[in-house]
Amino acid sequence: MNINIYYGGRGVIEDPTLSVLKKIESVLDELRVNVTRYNLYDMKNSIMTLPQTLKDADGIILAASVEWNGIGGYLQLFLDACWLYGDKSKISQIYMTPVVISTTYGEKEGLLSLTNAWELLGGKICQGFSAYVEDYIDFESNVSYGSYIEKRAENIYRTISQHIMTLPSSSLAIKQNLIHTSLELTPQEGEQLSKYVSDDIYVQKQKEDIEELASYFKGILGEDGFDSETEFIKPFKSQFVPQDNFSASYMLIIEDKKKTLYIKVENKDLYIKYEKNSSADIVAKLSHECLDNIIRGRMTFQRAFMTGEMTAKGNFKTLRMLDQVFAFNQS
Repeated sequence: MNINIYYGGRGVIEDPTLSVLKKIESVLDELRVNVTRYNLYDMKNSIMTLPQTLKDADGIILAASVEWNGIGGYLQLFLDACWLYGDKSKISQIYMTPVVISTTYGEKEGLLSLTNAWELLGGKICQGFSAYVEDYIDFESNVSYGSYIEKRAENIYRTISQHIMTLPSSSLAIKQNLIHTSLELTPQEGEQLSKYVSDDIYVQKQKEDIEELASYFKGILGEDGFDSETEFIKPFKSQFVPQDNFSASYMLIIEDKKKTLYIKVENKDLYIKYEKNSSADIVAKLSHECLDNIIRGRMTFQRAFMTGEMTAKGNFKTLRMLDQVFAFNQS
């Protein structure tokens, strides 16, 4: 028989839960039970892989230390891992004994919490026990308490070895509805996914990839949801003022977006597209914010050039015509 113990406390010497577990382990050892304890506080980065350890278990003990409120984060994280990545068919065959020791208040609530959680997972319940401990020394040295714990350990062995039947619970019906909202994974997929989740390097790489993709699509759509491949093109077209006997070409390099907007004016015709053209009459460099201010009429091309917010190469007269060809400051 194999019984796993999952201890959710902090591992401090004065934790009475450790004393209880030692007595339980001693009895089970005498009964020739193979007992394996997992101290969750030592396995912070691998808790998500622990449902794999249920494979060969006939029964488990979930041991919680209530120090101020609830069963503690480590044990809850283990139960979360069982729900997300555990083999539900295997869990349904495993007896779980809850052991909750409190040094403040809430041992009965903790016992109920563990029982409900395991029933929702579809597992079987072996009668557990809880206790409030005011003085660690008195509790550990109390012979009557020790005898009670030993009898409980024998009961755990008896229940599991004899496969004592448990009556159905309403939690099973709830579980059937909840299971549809969880990941439907094969045992192999659950094991592999739990390994990935526990791999900090893998998780960090996934986060970086997601951020990179987000930045990529943000660049395509623009900060405010516009397609950056067409951003600014529509305002230029709508504010275009045809000029008789005038032709010129402009290449506006939007430095912080690494985009180049090419504009060609030929009398009443306008060609505008995001592309590079080294033969442009004017090559100007400006920021996305500067161009946006020009488009919104808050600034002119000439003022941007004079204040240094835009640099340009080419004929100054041709550059100055931008404010006449595109009437942004008049809108």
